Order: sequence, then structure tokens, then C-alpha cells
Amino acid sequence: MRAIPISKLKCKAWPPFSLSRSCSHMASVAEPPPSTLVDEFTKFCYQRDLPRAMTAMEAMQRRGLWADSLVYSELVKCCLARRAVQQGKLVHKHVFSNGYRPKTFLTNIFINMYVKFGLLEEAQSLFDEMPERNVVSWTTMISAYSNAKLNHKALESLVLMLREDVMPNSFTYSSVLRACDGLWYLKQLHCSIIRVGLESDVFVRSALIDVYSKLGELHNALGVFNEMVTGDLVVWNSIIGAFAQNSDGDEALNLFKRMKGAGFAAEEATLTSVLRACTVLALLELGRQVHVHAVKYGQDLILNNALLDMYCKCGSLEDANSVFTRMVEKDVISWSTMIAGLAQNGFSQEALRLFEQMKISGTKPNYITILGVLFACSHAGLLEDGWYYFQNMKQLFGIDPGREHYGCVIDLLGRAGKVDEAARLIQEMECEPDAVTWRTLLGACRVHRNVDLAAYAAKQVLKMDPDDAGTYILLSNIYANSQRWEDVAEVRKSMRARGVTKEPGCSWIEVDKQIHAFIMGDDSHPQIDEINRQLSLLVDRLMGMGYVPDTNFVLQDLEGEQREVSLLSHSEKLAIVFGIMSLSKGRTVRIRKNLRICGDCHIFAKLVAKMEERVIVIRDPIRYHHFQDGVCSCGDYW
Repeated sequence: MRAIPISKLKCKAWPPFSLSRSCSHMASVAEPPPSTLVDEFTKFCYQRDLPRAMTAMEAMQRRGLWADSLVYSELVKCCLARRAVQQGKLVHKHVFSNGYRPKTFLTNIFINMYVKFGLLEEAQSLFDEMPERNVVSWTTMISAYSNAKLNHKALESLVLMLREDVMPNSFTYSSVLRACDGLWYLKQLHCSIIRVGLESDVFVRSALIDVYSKLGELHNALGVFNEMVTGDLVVWNSIIGAFAQNSDGDEALNLFKRMKGAGFAAEEATLTSVLRACTVLALLELGRQVHVHAVKYGQDLILNNALLDMYCKCGSLEDANSVFTRMVEKDVISWSTMIAGLAQNGFSQEALRLFEQMKISGTKPNYITILGVLFACSHAGLLEDGWYYFQNMKQLFGIDPGREHYGCVIDLLGRAGKVDEAARLIQEMECEPDAVTWRTLLGACRVHRNVDLAAYAAKQVLKMDPDDAGTYILLSNIYANSQRWEDVAEVRKSMRARGVTKEPGCSWIEVDKQIHAFIMGDDSHPQIDEINRQLSLLVDRLMGMGYVPDTNFVLQDLEGEQREVSLLSHSEKLAIVFGIMSLSKGRTVRIRKNLRICGDCHIFAKLVAKMEERVIVIRDPIRYHHFQDGVCSCGDYW
């Protein structure tokens, strides 16, 4: 039986009515005539009046009437909008009653309805019963499998679809690409896309770029992008986002410049990716320029969260707080970003106060929120509070502790000098400790001069990361400070045997929208002679204040005077001096480092900040250091 268009419907009944005049009269009193009943049902569906539409449908069911497929599609939309699962099932039952078989179009509507309700089994059952399946049917199921992370089912369905001679379209490939969790599958799909001539489709290209980048194949992602002239902002957003998400901020910004040069205007997605690139590179001034463009998008939550993250990770808590305060809508990401940002920048008490406000607001904390809280407790030395939150995070917030949470508590115990307790906690971890966990313990042992435990922690790190030059050097210096020269020689021998060399220290500073990089031992900067001269003058002034270079933080195989000269060539010292030379009085000097700041440079930065009446912010891979008035936000523990 096929559906009858309303325009041609006079009165079609199933089964045919055969009533007496009196019975017909009585029925007409109880219910309107068939044509009127279908007309009313149609009106209620288009008006999205779900209760009255369902009542009319029940009357139609009793009299064996059906409306046009388009009308039912409107009713299904209404059910979806109201999350009316039971009503949606009743509509399905009505349409398929008495052996009635709707067109493929309407069956696809019902499959999509079940998918959106999260009822994948019902969708699969209806799909399997279809006598004829078209590209929409297959694509709906493939998309559902991809969203449900049933990657094997999605890929298998594409093969079955091709066997039924149904040609995939751009939406099919865009959906199945998301199911690729391996490079081999991705390359097979890429070849298939080229064979059917869909490689130039905007959505397919965008999906290819996204998946290549998620698999770390940025070269292939850029190859897809460069294959043809890009005439769509979606593809630009994908390639810029790919490099930004993979921490290649330089290339992301280069692509952004190319996009602007090609005449494309940035939108929310573009600006979010560019902000991520600024975050990776700690480019505060460029981030502020992006903020100017973001203002026109007002209260876009994702964009505001990206701004928050950028300001926090560039060390500008004033700007971050300004954005956070103005946000009308805040989600768990907003709160967590601000709490973690305050904690990482040394503003622990502010972070904990904000956490209390978050709980009052009714926003449920997540994994990252608790990480920020524990980090704040660690920096503030709040051992009891940190231990309480760690022990009760599952009970209080429904969050199982992960490696990062353990790392924060190990750091907290280490700050308190409880290195043995920290070591025991590592042994009791529910998850396997990684190299970062052991490095945290190693750092605590360095501060508290626990040589034997330091040696044990270092060995655990090197088991997992045998080429970690920093661990070799730190262990060598710990031994040297304890006069254990044989152990020093053994560590150095191991380094030479593995061919491990120390990564040169590098520091970046942004001045007048230009990035200036300083590498230890590299004199290529055009102003290096003047920088070295100013550095020598500055050191002389500091020595007058009692500064003595701490040679414990250089390789112990250098002789006395060489060791002091080596300290002067540390990249962060060069960057600090260049910042003071280049930035007007009162401007904050902001520096990004690739290696952890050494103890001597830490002392140097504190003294310079006090003498020059400057704020110096140094972001290394471990912590953020805010130097002001002769103190550091890290509490001299790093």
C-alpha cells in the first residue's frame, strides 16, 4: 500500500468501511470524516502540536488512514525536538501497521530518528528490514557507527554498501573517515575517494585533513590541502586547526597569514585555532590582536574559552580574569581553565576561592578541575587540603584519580619534604607510573638532597626514557654535590655509550610582534654583542648586591671559571637582558623556555626583577614563574 498525497485524498480507508447510514451518522458525530481527520492531523503536525497530532493519529489508526510521507517527517521532527521517544516509536508503529510499507525516504527518517535518540539497535533492525537501501540509508548508519566509535562496523558498512552498487557521496566519506583509527585504512579510503572523484569536495577534504592530523601525519594533511586551490573557509579552518592542535604554532600562523592573503575573513573556528597557536608559542601580543577580532563574536563560548586558555598560558592573569568576569555563559571548561591557570601561575589561594565559587554555581567539576585544585594545594603547601581532595575525589565528584592527580600529590608531598611518603604513593598507584611521575619524585629528591632515592627515581625514568639527557645531567650533578665522583663518572659513561647529548637551552621573547630566539652558545642574534655587554654590566651590579653565580647548575666536568662563563650564556639570561633593553620601563618581560629553568637563572631573575622594578614571567615546561620584588610565584620550588 502506498501513501496517498493529501491533495488527491478524498477518503481512502484501510480496510474499506461498510457501515449503515445510522452507524455512519453516529461515527461522524464521534469523529470527523476521514478527509477532515487527515487534514487536521496534517495541520497539527506542521504546527508542531504534538499532543493533538498524536490524538489525531490514533483516530486515523482506528480507521486505517495514512497521511503523506512529508507529514510524518514533520511529526518525527517534532518528536526529536521534544525528545519524545515513546511518541516517536508510536509513529513508527502506526506507519508500518497492517502491512503498510512507506517509501524509502520515510524509512530513512525513522532510522535517523532512532540514531538521534541513541537507539542504535532499533535503527539497525529497521535498516536490516529495508527491501531497498539508498545512499541516505547507508550514510545514516555509517555516521551512527562512527559517532558511537564502532569504527569496524562503519568501515564494514562502506564495503557492503559498495557491494550493493550504492555509490557513496561526500557525506558518506566524511562520516566514514572519522572511523579511521589507523593510517593503512585512511590511505585506502583516500584512494577510494580519488577514484570516485570526490577529493575536491570541501567536506571530504576537510575530513581528510582532520584525520591525517589526528594520526600525526601533518605532512599528508598539508599535501591534501595543497593539492588544489582552496576556495572554501572550511578547508582553511581544518588545516590551520590541524597544525595548531599538533602544537606546530609557527606553521598554523603561517597558514593563517596565507588565508588572509587569499582574501578570506576569519570566523570563530579560525580564531580559536589561531589562539591555540598563540598559546603554544606564548605569543601574548599576537593573542591580544586576535582578541580584538574575537570581540565581534560576543559571547561565543568556545572562543571565550580559547581566549581564557591563551591568557592563562601566556601568564597574563589580569587579561584572563577580565575575559572570565565578562563571560555570561560559563561551562566546566571555563571554570577549569581559570582554576588551573591561577594555580599554574602561582595564585593558589585565588584558584581555591574560585573553586568554591564554581561549586556554588552548580557546575560539576571534571578531571581537569580537580587537577587544578590539587596543583593549587601543592603550590600553596596545603598538604591536608590536597590530601583530602585526592582521597575523596571519587566520593565527592565521581572522578577516579589519574596519573596527573597522583603527580600533583607526589609534588605536594615532595614540597613538604615527605619524599619517602611520595615514593610509597608511587608504589600504591592504581595506574602504572610513567616517566613524568618518576621525574616529579626526582625533582623533590634534588631539592631535599635525598641522593639514594634520587638515584632510584632516575633509574626508573631512564628505564622508560633511556635518552632523557636532563635526567642523566641532574643525576650527575646530584652525585657531584655529594662528592660521589665514581658515580658521576658512571653516569657520564652511560651518556657517552648511548650517544646522549644535552639539548641546548632555548628561550623566546616577543618584542614588537617579532619573536627573538636565544640559544645557549649561539651568537647569531644581530644584537648579541650589545646583549652580552649589558649582561656583564648587570651581573656586576648584582654581585654588588651579593649575587654569586651558583655553579651547581652547570655540567660538573667544567672548571671553575668556565662554569661561571657557561652560566652567563644561559638562554634565559640573554632573553631577560634583551627584554629589558627593548621594552619600555614598566613593561612585563615574558619569556618561554624549552628546558626547565636552572637554579642560578632563577636567582638571577628574582634579583633582576627587584633591581629593575620589573615583572618577569618565565614559562618553562614544568611551571610558570612570576618574578616580582625579589620573589617568585613558585615559592622557590621547581
